[in-house]
Amino acid sequence: MNKVVLAAMMTLLPGLASAAGLNGSELSLWWSVPFAGILLSIALCPLIVPHFWHKHFGKVAVFWALCTAVPLFVVYGGSIATTSVAHAVIGDYLPFIIFVGVLFVVAGGIHIRSSFLGTPLLNSVLLFIGAMLANVMGTTGAAMLLIRPLLEANKTRKFRMHTFIFFIFLVANIGGSLTPLGDPPLFMGFLRGVDFFWTTEHLLIPMLTTVLFLLAIYFVIDTLAYRHEDQKAIHNIEKVPFKIEGSINILLLACVVGSMLLSGFWKSGISFNVLGVDLTLEAITRDVLFLIIGGLSLALTPKVAREGNQFSWDPILEVAKLFFGIFCCIVPVLEMLRAGHSGAFAPLVAMVTNADGTYNNHMFFWMAGSLSAFLDNTPTYLAFFNLAGGDPMLLMNEDSHTLMAISMGSVFMGAITYIGNAPNFMTISIVQERGIKMPSFFGYMVWSVGILVPTFFLLNFFFI
Repeated sequence: MNKVVLAAMMTLLPGLASAAGLNGSELSLWWSVPFAGILLSIALCPLIVPHFWHKHFGKVAVFWALCTAVPLFVVYGGSIATTSVAHAVIGDYLPFIIFVGVLFVVAGGIHIRSSFLGTPLLNSVLLFIGAMLANVMGTTGAAMLLIRPLLEANKTRKFRMHTFIFFIFLVANIGGSLTPLGDPPLFMGFLRGVDFFWTTEHLLIPMLTTVLFLLAIYFVIDTLAYRHEDQKAIHNIEKVPFKIEGSINILLLACVVGSMLLSGFWKSGISFNVLGVDLTLEAITRDVLFLIIGGLSLALTPKVAREGNQFSWDPILEVAKLFFGIFCCIVPVLEMLRAGHSGAFAPLVAMVTNADGTYNNHMFFWMAGSLSAFLDNTPTYLAFFNLAGGDPMLLMNEDSHTLMAISMGSVFMGAITYIGNAPNFMTISIVQERGIKMPSFFGYMVWSVGILVPTFFLLNFFFI
């Protein structure tokens, strides 16, 4: 869980937020109950009590957040509890939602008018372009830029749900694996000394292989679906000339990317402590720039562009409310994971090391990936990065396959669940706004487990 996402977007953090004084080795598995509760709520409530969930999902998220925060205050006292919650909200959540929000606003201001028909070939090309763009504008930026043109191209088709499922696979997750700009875990590795182009060099072939393999599967599925369409109905579209409205936002997207790079390369040495959270000057500057860019987008984008995109605030509000609960509930879970062999998850941690002391790269891949599908992929990446020694020079050279396993698992497997990365949630929300029925939480996992897990087994066999 990007995972928005998660979401993708801890590139914004001044560092891996660790709740000072909260000792993960002392925490029992009971502390993970609120996190399990919010995950089950997201998975089951839309199926069991859809009307209640639609009206009150924000209140449910706050309830589970309080189920974590209140016991922290009772058991550990005000100082540790305040610091823990502050790290989650100030250090993690606010930068995350600012970044996701600015990409949502800026990309939502670019409207591509065309009379493209969503044929299997055109859809496949759009998915491939989106996967490549994710490496330069992040999975959130690429997803928000291309989801609406893809919706428009397929608006006359009856069988189209699978197209948006593969969009989540390819554009919102797997595509952003070649640069630190693509997905937050890779950016955090970059901040800790991994060369900017290391992931490009080592993950290019695995990523392209995975993308092309999944596109081949998609093309077969979409071709079969296309044959069952009412050909007369799907070709009944209004002919309009190709035009990009709100093009000022393309420049603003470049400014977002530049602001991210600035925070990665600039080391001011200046920081401010807020409720125990150290906020660096470069991190604050980056977030302020994001807010300014978002404001400029709202002010400069022609009204017709957002109207053409049927732009609304509902998707980002849904992400903001649900991920507030997730970020709060995840605090003790991450601390137990960081505790390594002395924490409650010690049996899982022990699986990444062989009897002779060498690293089990296969387990690094599957464990980093599996946890990233349900936890936020950035702290998961860093937890396993540290378990592998945390030395970037060693990991880039002698242990390069270990770093490949951690990187691919963290980025690729965010596609397994709706909460694996922020763009997943936002994509689903936008698609459903257009009246397109999408699978439930577990219905989506039938697709992801059935298609992605066998693909990842092949990836593991050939590259790790």
